This record gives sequence, structure tokens and C-alpha cells, in this order.
Amino acid sequence: MPLLGFGVYQNYDARSSCLEAFKAGYRHVDSAQMYRNEAAVGEAVRESGLNRSDLFITTKCASRNHGYESTLKGVNESLNRFQFDYVDLFLIHDPLSGAEKRLATYKALQECKAAGKIRTVGVSNYNVKHLEEIRNAGYDMPSVNQIELHPFCQQKTIVDYCLKNSIVVQAYCPIIRGEMNHEVFTSIAAKHKREPAQILIRWSLQKGYVPLPKSATPSRIRSNAQVYDFELDVDDMARIDALDQGKQGAISWNPVDAD
Repeated sequence: MPLLGFGVYQNYDARSSCLEAFKAGYRHVDSAQMYRNEAAVGEAVRESGLNRSDLFITTKCASRNHGYESTLKGVNESLNRFQFDYVDLFLIHDPLSGAEKRLATYKALQECKAAGKIRTVGVSNYNVKHLEEIRNAGYDMPSVNQIELHPFCQQKTIVDYCLKNSIVVQAYCPIIRGEMNHEVFTSIAAKHKREPAQILIRWSLQKGYVPLPKSATPSRIRSNAQVYDFELDVDDMARIDALDQGKQGAISWNPVDAD
């Protein structure tokens, strides 16, 4: 899995944006059934001229489609929209459907993996109790947990559990939906002669996360990928780490406390 992903939530011209992202060096795209742009992402992959095997494409099934049979059907529908033979990573988008449906959905995804339709199975917005539910049911643990994760909402309990259990943590909203005018971000950006978004993405990478910045602006798409030729020092990291507000810092739905 490439360490930097390109998010396409609320992107209604995902084909053009993905083509721009591929030009900028991204090889990892994060889509979802709920985003209604799987077909556009698939189109961009075919138009890019890149080998499918060199790309890492994610999609997700939302709670309204949870359940064993509906998940099996949904995987086939996603593959048809992408016009792919397989998806690299398929996530359960959220834990909102309740324990029984969550586990039935997970079972279906595992079977789709065994059938070669999915390379990797993961979850999104899962708290520790949802992850333990999978363990207690006797299934293999998910490879990935994608959660809202940025300096104001660091989800430390979930992150610690994932790291201890070898679950890759993907970070959505890593650039706080553009709300980056905090003095800590701007001062560190000035120090490194960088954009605040690059500082936030770099922080996420240095924490060991897989950030998924999203943009439809070509210049931003490119600059968000230019994060490998500088490093934040210990003081920079400490200043950013200190901004955590817990759940109050969330800026998205962040449904990690679902029953």
C-alpha cells in the first residue's frame, strides 16, 4: 500500500482529479460506494496508461448495504462500476449497522477475498470494541482501520490498539478540510518554507499513518504529494501533538462510538 493516498470524497469530477493525481505521483486512490464515483475512478485508471497492478484502489460499503447477501452483491456491483477484476482494499465504511450485520458483512468480505475479488479487507470508523468484536468472532483481524485523524482529533486509544495489533491506520481529513490557519501550523510551515497542508501530511506520515488528503485543485493535488524531501523535527512534532482536543476536535461524522 502506498503511504500517501488520494481521497475522492465529495469529488464530482473524480476522473480528472485522479488523472491529475496520477501525474503528480499518487498511486493510491480512496473511493467508496457512498461517494458515487467508483466508475469515474475506474475510467481514470484506464485512461492513465498505468498498469493496474501498480495502483492501489480502495472502496467501502456503507451501513445501509451491510449484511451478508447485500455485501456479496455490493462487491460485484463495485467491481462492475470500476470495471476491475479486483479491488485492492475493501473497507466496511462504518460500524452503524449493529454487531450482527457488521460481522455478516465482514464474513462476506472475507469470502470475496478468498475468491480473489478483494486483495485486502479492512474497516473504517471502528473503535476498539468493534475491532475486538471481530477478534472474538474468530475472524482474521482487519488489515486496515481508516479513521478521522489529524492534530485536533488524534484518536489515541484506537491508534494505540491498531499499532499493537499490526493494523494499518489510514487518516481521513488529514488536512482538517483546509482549516489550517492555526499558529502552530503556519509557523512550522514558515520555518520549513512549506504549505501548512504539507506540514499536516508530513506529521501524519511521521506518526506512521497513511494520510488521504483530498483536493480537486491541480496545484493542491501536486503540492500535497511533495512531502518526502523534508522532515519535521522533534520540537515540530511535539508542538503539533499538543493540539489534540479528543472527540471535540472531530470535524466529520466520526461514528466511532456506535453501539
